[in-house]
Amino acid sequence: MSRSSRNWKAIPPERTRHGLAFVKVGDGPPLVLVHGIGGSHHAWGPVIDRLAESHTVYAVDLPGHGDSQGLDGDRPWTPRRHAEALATALDDLDIDNPHVAGNSLGGWVGLELAGLRPVASLTLLSPAGLWRRRQPLYCAVSLFATWFGCRFNRRPLAALSRRAWGRRMVFWQVYAHPENLTPEHAIRDLTVMAGSSGFRPTMRACKPVRYQAARELIEPVTLAFGESDRILLPRQSRHTDQLPPHTRHLDLPDAGHVPMSDNPGQVCRVILATTGKAVS
Repeated sequence: MSRSSRNWKAIPPERTRHGLAFVKVGDGPPLVLVHGIGGSHHAWGPVIDRLAESHTVYAVDLPGHGDSQGLDGDRPWTPRRHAEALATALDDLDIDNPHVAGNSLGGWVGLELAGLRPVASLTLLSPAGLWRRRQPLYCAVSLFATWFGCRFNRRPLAALSRRAWGRRMVFWQVYAHPENLTPEHAIRDLTVMAGSSGFRPTMRACKPVRYQAARELIEPVTLAFGESDRILLPRQSRHTDQLPPHTRHLDLPDAGHVPMSDNPGQVCRVILATTGKAVS
């Protein structure tokens, strides 16, 4: 039986047989939530309660992120490999044909997962990988600088994050309104990024590649970017030629690269409209 979403933050993550950590809450058709690079399942905190009202939600930690183990072997940590690990985890959990929603790297992983196995629907929130040839330098430098600051200057950044103006300085690229984060939320973001063993190998693997469709997707697909996304710039990271023609394109007002915190109500409506669980 699925657990209630109430007080989900107090629920310790479970692990699949192959080491992928996840939190399971709610009841209904399965919905898998996939976070961005350097993040964890906590990125979905502002929306998970609402989504769990109509879905059994599996908020996962990608390999080398949060509480999940890293990837084995010497192969590059590409989004395809992350998707393969996620597919294996879904097999462990006996989940067939889930709805999937992904943010940033998680959106790219969702696309790769849909190329490996059927999904019921796909919601892409500011997905990575939609560049023309390789990862834009601006995007790579921005993300690496964020990781470097968290990894080697976590204490002073945590002190800054206790004040609204400090959160604005630290997180201006990630959120449209970082000053609205609680200090606890901001410090957790810093801590998770600093401890992400999967950040650097994933960044290296993503730099020379872009998303290439492995099959023609017939499932419902929604693509939504925050209007204030300061990491994936429109002229660099919005090349959608590999997405299916029926993809629904949306802008998320008053939202940044990680829109779940900036505009949780709109993000829930977008996901639920894609899964067919929209309410008036």
